[in-house]
Amino acid sequence: MKRLTLFALAITLIATVFAAKTPYQAVLQHSRIRGRARGPNVCAMQKIPGTDKKYFTNFTTDILIQKLKIYLSIYLSIYLSIYLSIYLSIYLSCCPGYEKVIGEKGCPAALPLVNIYKTLGVIGATTTKMYSERANLQEEIEGPGSFTFFAPSNEAWAALPTEILDALVSNVNIELLNALHYHMINKRLTSDDLKHGALFPSMYQDFDVHIQHYSNGVVTVNCARLVKTDQHATNGIVHVVDRVITAITNNVNSLIDTDDDLDTLRTAVAAAGLTSLLENEGSYTIFAPTNEAFEKIPPETLTRILGDPVALKDLLNYHILKNLHCSESIVAGTPLETLQGTVLEVGCDGEEMTINGKAIVTQRDKIGTNGVIHYVNELLIPDSAKTLLELVEESVVTTASRLFKDAGLTDHLIGSEAVTLLAPLNDAFKDKSLAMTPDMKKLLRNHILKEKFSSKSLYHGQELETLGGLKLRVFVFRNSLCIENACIAAHDKNGRYANMFIVDQILAPPMGTVMDILKADDRFSTLVGIIQRAGLSELLNKKGTYTFFAPTNAAFNAMPRELANLLRYHIGEEFLVSGAVTSHTRVTPLTGDKLELGTLNSTVYVNRVPVVETDLMATNGVVHAVDLTNCLFKFAYDGTEKNQREK
Repeated sequence: MKRLTLFALAITLIATVFAAKTPYQAVLQHSRIRGRARGPNVCAMQKIPGTDKKYFTNFTTDILIQKLKIYLSIYLSIYLSIYLSIYLSIYLSCCPGYEKVIGEKGCPAALPLVNIYKTLGVIGATTTKMYSERANLQEEIEGPGSFTFFAPSNEAWAALPTEILDALVSNVNIELLNALHYHMINKRLTSDDLKHGALFPSMYQDFDVHIQHYSNGVVTVNCARLVKTDQHATNGIVHVVDRVITAITNNVNSLIDTDDDLDTLRTAVAAAGLTSLLENEGSYTIFAPTNEAFEKIPPETLTRILGDPVALKDLLNYHILKNLHCSESIVAGTPLETLQGTVLEVGCDGEEMTINGKAIVTQRDKIGTNGVIHYVNELLIPDSAKTLLELVEESVVTTASRLFKDAGLTDHLIGSEAVTLLAPLNDAFKDKSLAMTPDMKKLLRNHILKEKFSSKSLYHGQELETLGGLKLRVFVFRNSLCIENACIAAHDKNGRYANMFIVDQILAPPMGTVMDILKADDRFSTLVGIIQRAGLSELLNKKGTYTFFAPTNAAFNAMPRELANLLRYHIGEEFLVSGAVTSHTRVTPLTGDKLELGTLNSTVYVNRVPVVETDLMATNGVVHAVDLTNCLFKFAYDGTEKNQREK
């Protein structure tokens, strides 16, 4: 019975949520659910960290705490609950249209239904009420009709610059009245009616107000956020907004044209042929770099980009989002797609709006008929407008960057040459000599491919030619994409002319067959003799894709009876570099059932025995050195899979 009751409650809650008509109503209904334990018509509100702003929320610490109780003790959960409640600032408030009654739980009383003028006072928009009286608007909003009033909060009026407020109140019969009429629509519109992208003619010369209703429940009018919605009146409805809005008459290109702080941007837009885009109908967000932003980058970089139409267009499109995003709609770090085709991480830090984690927005929400402008004091340069050297210097491959320059390869990194750079991570150079010898210079030249490749276009068995004249092989594994032993460790960096692959290893080009590799290394002298006596030299010299777990001299403490079977059990039938090894990777040997591979603390293990050196690359396979062959491969001694597993 108890389970049935809980199930019925869950169904009721789900039905309540899905009955919501809009994203805002969904958030409001979640808020009701979160606050219902405190009484009727109580809604949860969250204070945005670093600000004084409070909004209805669908977040609750209760959900997080219940999940954590599975793993934590009850006492720690209690302390964590208190901490999260303080840190996240969860408050309780009366839901829209209700108020408290002394001595009763929750908010049981519905607000009195009065005209718009009196409603302004009831809901706390007293400054708007005062200015309505001064501007002789009182009679209109007390009388017959059906209006929607976007009423600025008291804080919104207080935040107006003094000169603007003085200009309004010094001419109350014209300027102030016009401003208030622009906040009004001549029909009743609830939050459900405020659809995303809708335009409604205001009562000031029919100038449109622009509505955005975002999927996270935020609703804005001309980028002013609705903080109290659906306050019903006898002659309409009131929505309280967090700022005083002004009439929108110009497109975003006109706004750029008339702002002296955007002179360089204006010139760049014209040079890139984007003027018509910013004049036409649309719904864009522009992060407009100021003159100061352009001045911060090196002059040679700016000159190069301004002189390159393709790079310039990519640069500007990287500052333009495909959709209109008012600053109030940003409640967390969110990847938003640009016209350039990649994304910007747009978020907030208290009152600050951030881009890619940096608080560089200096002015927000300058709205036009076809979009909104946010001013930024740093230029956002996409990878597609950068040289290969700029990509390298801004990435986590600082050691490789220095070595490529020391090797005299800078010309290949700054020109218009279509190449692909294989840049090893810094960790790849640990315990490696960084002396710039002729061999090191040759090796670094082989880290530059002659064509511009995308990792998405590479395929298994493909051969890629380097500047050093070598042919490198591509290997496609389930979870890895490798060029010889070097596996791609990050997304491609696609520059103006050239691309960069960040790889996990220094490239080890193939140096002969598997047999050649073994003969050239003194650690395998015993093994080479055994291979020759076992008649396996031809196998390890012929064309193939072998993986050989090669026993070193230290591994041969005793001579096995079944030599050929032992060695065949060390040779896998397919190619496998260390970067492709994950937990429970399996390789089928030439003899026996299977070899089990895994990694721990950057060490590769085969049948739980460590590999002492990986990725000795050969033209017909790869060699991995092991030291403990006798205690590892019992299968080769008695031929039974059971004994192999027991060992």
